[in-house]
Amino acid sequence: MTVELAPQWPDALRRIRERTPARVIAGRAGSSYRTGSQLELREAHAAAVDAVHDELELDATLGAEFCREWKLFEVSTLASSKAEFLLRPDLGRRFTDEARATVADRCPKNVDVQIAIGDGLSVAAIAAQVPELLPLLASRAREKGWSVGQTFVIRHCRVGVMNEISEVLAPKIVVLLIGERPGLATAESLSAYLGFRPNSGHTDADRNLISNIHARGTPPREAATRIIGMISAMMSQELSGTKLKTPSLQP
Repeated sequence: MTVELAPQWPDALRRIRERTPARVIAGRAGSSYRTGSQLELREAHAAAVDAVHDELELDATLGAEFCREWKLFEVSTLASSKAEFLLRPDLGRRFTDEARATVADRCPKNVDVQIAIGDGLSVAAIAAQVPELLPLLASRAREKGWSVGQTFVIRHCRVGVMNEISEVLAPKIVVLLIGERPGLATAESLSAYLGFRPNSGHTDADRNLISNIHARGTPPREAATRIIGMISAMMSQELSGTKLKTPSLQP
């Protein structure tokens, strides 16, 4: 968002505006936003709505060449449509029988790290961040000597599907890259959820999260470093969630 500050405003205000995408020190016309700020706000809201309602189309979202290179395939949860997915979060946490069979057939079991990609609440985030983040994660995990499973994509996905992935494939670590609920600063923010041997009883308290993965938050390269650091901690302590003791994950 670009905001024109009055020439007489001090440099301190300009420096604050340069450090955050938040709508602070935006100026006003009477008691309202200026016209430019109001139009930018409406544009950002429209982008957020589009990100939530867009449907995942594998080749269009990630690029046909990228999908071929990574041998990506798509499965679905029990949510049969985007409308049902939004109204019934519970359905987005469970695979269909066909999805379970496909994942079991096409992915190796008992690997160290299993990465999955879920549309979540922003297909735009998947399109913007995954093509850079996935290669970094896979290469750095292999440099650590960890075995990495076949990545796949989940339509109408909620975070709880990590438990299903673990039940089908039994990896040590599940990493779910999933689109975050869009805000008015960006609709392209990705989250990485991690769990050590998830199971049907696991909740958010048993998972760890690195969020705000996007250009103005945590860039993909920095996010990859933090994710690998968190996986290392999980491997050594054999647990995840609130009980995990993590060193500084700053790169």
